[in-house]
Amino acid sequence: MKLVRWVAVLMVFSFAGIAFAADEAAKPVNQYLGAGKCKTCHNSAKKGAQFTKWAESKHANAYLVLASPKAIEIAKAKGLTNPQKAAECLECHVTGYNEPKDHFAASFSDSMGVQCESCHGAGSNYSKMATMKDITAKKADGAKFGLLTVTKDTCAKCHNERATGGKFVSWPADSAKIAHPMPPGAAAPAE
Repeated sequence: MKLVRWVAVLMVFSFAGIAFAADEAAKPVNQYLGAGKCKTCHNSAKKGAQFTKWAESKHANAYLVLASPKAIEIAKAKGLTNPQKAAECLECHVTGYNEPKDHFAASFSDSMGVQCESCHGAGSNYSKMATMKDITAKKADGAKFGLLTVTKDTCAKCHNERATGGKFVSWPADSAKIAHPMPPGAAAPAE
C-alpha cells in the first residue's frame, strides 16, 4: 500500500514538473527591439531627448567603428582579421551579442551598435505604453518586465581591462557623461 502511495506521489510531482516546464517554454521571449523603437517615446526635448543623446554618443557607432583603420589595426595586432565579425569585438560593440536569433525582433539591427537595450535589457516586455506608464508611476516593478537598473557592473562588462585596453569605467563620473534621465516633473510617455 505504501508503495502505491509513493508511486502516486512521484507521478504527481512528475506531471507538475512537466506542466511547469511547458509553462516556461510557452512564455514569450523578451526580444531586443532596437533603438528605433525607443525613439518613439524617448526623443522629445521635454522628456529628456534620450534617443538623441544616445545617437550622438560613441555607443551608437560602436559597431561601425569596427570598420575604421584603427580598429582594423588593433584587430590585426590581436590576430583577428575582421573586427566586425570577431567575437572578441562584437561582444561589446553590438547589443545582445551571441543571443539566439529568436531573441531579436525584425526591427533590430546590429549596425546601431551599443543600443538602449544593451544597458536597460531587451525591451519587448516593457516597451508597451501601459507598462512604461506603470513603471514610471511606480505602480509596476520594471525588473519584472526585464527593464534593468544600470549600475557600475553594467558598464564594467565592457569597460574593463580586457575590452578597453586597461581603461576601467569610472563610476559615477563616466556615467554622468552619458546620463539621459527623465527631467524632473516629466510625465510618463504620452499615448
